Amino acid sequence: MAAQENKSILRKQYRKERADRFINESWLHILSANELTGITNIGSYISYEVEPDTSELNKRLISSGKKLFLPRMLANKDLEWVAWDGSIDSLKKSGKTLEPIGEADTQTQLEVIIVPALHVDRTGNRLGQGGGSYDRALARSKAWKIALLHRGELTSEILPVEPHDQKVNAVATPEIIVRF
Repeated sequence: MAAQENKSILRKQYRKERADRFINESWLHILSANELTGITNIGSYISYEVEPDTSELNKRLISSGKKLFLPRMLANKDLEWVAWDGSIDSLKKSGKTLEPIGEADTQTQLEVIIVPALHVDRTGNRLGQGGGSYDRALARSKAWKIALLHRGELTSEILPVEPHDQKVNAVATPEIIVRF
């Protein structure tokens, strides 16, 4: 079975499992990660539905003096990053997600990117929602990349990968950070 087909089957399974066992928890412990010390520019996202909740994390990053950037999807499914000040008024609904309003910042180099994922394996392979948007954006960045996962979503089984897939440097569950 091709990697793309395997990934599609796994996405369906992992989405159901996530919805069945969802508990709203905190990922604030990543604020103490060495990789976030002494940096300024961080990419994050606005979580939705049963994704790990980024609302408090994003607020804390902004209040600690970090410059926070959120992704906005382009027509070609790529992402661009827009600085966000935490104001709900500067977001607009786009499908299931909220995206920032304003000019994209093409000059700033992100130092850390917090990414969504359905599962990550022990080598840092990330299974996302399937659009490839984050893979395109991550491929252009030298940032330290950390995925947020619920309990049980860091797997010892190797996930199927395709040539365009980008690994993450670490994952955070509600309890721990695992670096690859």
